[in-house]
Formats: sequence, C-alpha cells, structure tokens
Amino acid sequence: MRILLLCGYLLSFSHWALALTPEQLQQADQYLASINSWPAPHTDPAVQWQELSALNSPLPKVSAQEKARIALGKQLFFDPLLSKNKDISCANCHLPEHAFSDGKKVSTGHLNRQGHRNSPSILTSGLSQQLFWDGRSPNLTDQALHPIQDPVEMGFSINQLIQRLNQHPTYPQQFKRVLQQETINQQQLANLLASFQASLLTTINTPFERFMRGDHTALTVSERYGLHLFRTKARCMNCHFGPALSDQQFHNLGLTYYQRYYEDLGRFHVTNNPQDIGKFKTPSLRLVSHTGPWMHNGLFPKLEGVINMYNAGMFHPQPKNARQAADPFFPTTDPLLQPLELTLAEKDYLLQFLKTL
Repeated sequence: MRILLLCGYLLSFSHWALALTPEQLQQADQYLASINSWPAPHTDPAVQWQELSALNSPLPKVSAQEKARIALGKQLFFDPLLSKNKDISCANCHLPEHAFSDGKKVSTGHLNRQGHRNSPSILTSGLSQQLFWDGRSPNLTDQALHPIQDPVEMGFSINQLIQRLNQHPTYPQQFKRVLQQETINQQQLANLLASFQASLLTTINTPFERFMRGDHTALTVSERYGLHLFRTKARCMNCHFGPALSDQQFHNLGLTYYQRYYEDLGRFHVTNNPQDIGKFKTPSLRLVSHTGPWMHNGLFPKLEGVINMYNAGMFHPQPKNARQAADPFFPTTDPLLQPLELTLAEKDYLLQFLKTL
C-alpha cells in the first residue's frame, strides 16, 4: 500500500498548487496585454520558434462545393467498407471523443492485430507535412491511403477498394454529384479523406483557442501562469509553438529501446540516416489532455507522468560497454531535453494550462 501511495504521489500532483505570489500574478497578467508585448520564450539559440497563435481567426469561409466534399469525406472516414473485412473504419483509431486519437496504448486493426505505435490525433493534420510518427508520408492526401493498405491496420488494397466503391449501390452517385465524374478513382478517394481531415481544424474551440482569439476571460489566472511556465521555465516552446503547437520536426526523447524488445528506430526507417535513429515527429499539443496515452508508444497513461519525465530531462541512455560506445547507431537523446527543476506547484500550473489547449 505504501508503494502504491508513493507511486500515486509521484504521478499525480493536481490541486497541490499554492496561491500565486504577487510576482507570479504579475507574470500571469503579462498575457492580458497584446501578444507583441509578451515575454520572449526560453528556447535554445538554434531554435527557430514561431509565436503562439489561434488556428481559426477569422474562421475560413467554405464554399458549398467544399462542404459537400468534406461531408462525403467524413462519410468515407467513418465507413468500415474501406477495410478488407468491412469491420474497421478510419474512425476506429481516430475517435472524436479522444480528439481523433483512440485512447489506447497502441491500436488494434485488421484481424485484431496490434500495431506498435500509438494512434496520434489528426486534428491539426491539415497543417502538417511529413505525416505519421516517422514522417513517411509527404502530405495529407498521400497519408490518407496508407492505413487502408497497411496489413496491420485495414488490410486492404486500393485497387480492390476502388472496385468495391464503384460497385456500391450509392457511392458512385454520391461521387458524381460531388465531383462531377462518372468513375471513382484513387485520387478522388484520397482528396475526399484529406478534405475531411483538414476541416477538423475548424472544430477546435478550446479555452486556449478562444484566449488566442482575444477572449482574455477564457483562461484563469492559474492557467495564464501555466502559460508563462510553458513559455519560460518549462522550455516547452523549444518544440511546441505556432498555431499547431508543433515544430513539425523530429526528436529523440530517449525512448528508442535500442537492441531491446520494444526497439523502434523511428525516422531512421524512412531516411536510413543514423542521425535519425530514435527520432519521432513532434505531435501537436492541441487538446493534448484528450489524446492519452502519450508518446509514440503510448508509454505514459497519465499526463502528469509526461510532465514528470520532461521535468527530469527525459531519458538519456548511455553506452554500457566498449561495443556500444563504438556503435555508430547507438541513439542520442536530443540535447534540447534538460532537467527543468519545476516545483510540484509549478507542475500543477503547467498541467492546468495544458488542459486548456
């Protein structure tokens, strides 16, 4: 029991924050002013950071034709017809209630096969290039077809799927009405799925989004102080900035499990560059409190655990012998990751802010 209580204490720190000091109140109130007067974030010199901003200000105008494309793309996204056994849709791994992730450590796909990576949120995929954790897909239309063909995910072939859609009792008429073409093809399917995924940006209406649009009542003073920590002592803006809260880059967080059972070499599988071993795409933090478990392998079931590990500087595996020391493939944790020395109260304020995103 004592061990369980200790583990709970280490992983959970909600409601431990003390009342803000006058200095902390002043720091929090800086963010009520124009964004141009906000204090600069604490980032390493080489980081080309971008200021935080709203996603939808103003909301984009969408034509009736584009609305029809989005609606048909949504129908396809939620239709298990796209999988070989007609039992798995794109939405199986990207559920709206989980900010379009799935709430599982790793996803279950075709024939109940287990994937080896966590299903990321696709809410901000419309802002991304080099999609998937390893960046193997160059754009959203290319990405849209990968899960259909993956033997672990939907287990189908594109040619067979196109044939199935063309023989469907209603899809040919729907495609003709929306796209004015007689025959369904691969590019149409990819474009429609991509249109729906890109449209998800406009659904985000969180307290942080409203705050960035100018509603200063959207964040409490404690959450604004968490924003200050996010930008400064917690060093989050080394990797999480701009409207998507992602640098769109790849980093090694020390979770490679090199030459061990759970080994995942990440970006290296795409580039074959030894410098990319163990690197994974920086995910967006939009609605991050809804997208757990966290990390590419779903390692952390609690967001508090993620904060605790970043506070410790994450993992920095070191060679244990001469062979490993001489190994050119031995992974190196990104030097951006350093111990932060956040107090328990500061970690709580940071958590409060992350829940607004």
